[in-house]
Amino acid sequence: MVASSITEEYAVAVSADRLWKAALAGDTSALPKACAGFIDAVEVEGDGGPGSVSTLKLNPAVGVATFKTRVLVRDAAARLLRSEVLEGGKVSAQLKSQVTEVKLEPAGEGACVARVTVDYEPLDGAAPLPPEDQAKLTQGYLGLIKRVEAYLVANRDEFA
Repeated sequence: MVASSITEEYAVAVSADRLWKAALAGDTSALPKACAGFIDAVEVEGDGGPGSVSTLKLNPAVGVATFKTRVLVRDAAARLLRSEVLEGGKVSAQLKSQVTEVKLEPAGEGACVARVTVDYEPLDGAAPLPPEDQAKLTQGYLGLIKRVEAYLVANRDEFA
């Protein structure tokens, strides 16, 4: 078994509070609007807390029909979401397990840093993923954050 971890950071031009409310707090209503053309719908089984399962129904142009995760930790005070990928993703088929953590840290007025960490275990104890596949894992999450950021910048009154 070879477990690996990847961490990427991204400077976001909206506050940690707004980004948390719009994308990570459990209210999924903004995701289809903010990610139009990427996410068509979101279904949540549970109350949004630990154990809840979210299914993102992706636009057919994305190439993956659904992306399903289970919440392990949702800590509003720390602005931390840790979830386990149950299915979906272009790289996930190569993995035995994948756990993702997104943490938002304030970085001045109206800004924050999003830190995405992906812990994964390749199938059959294989070597860690090649760098290009590792980048795909983190860029998928960062791409979602960037889309929500752009939406919030364009819609300054939402989630204020």
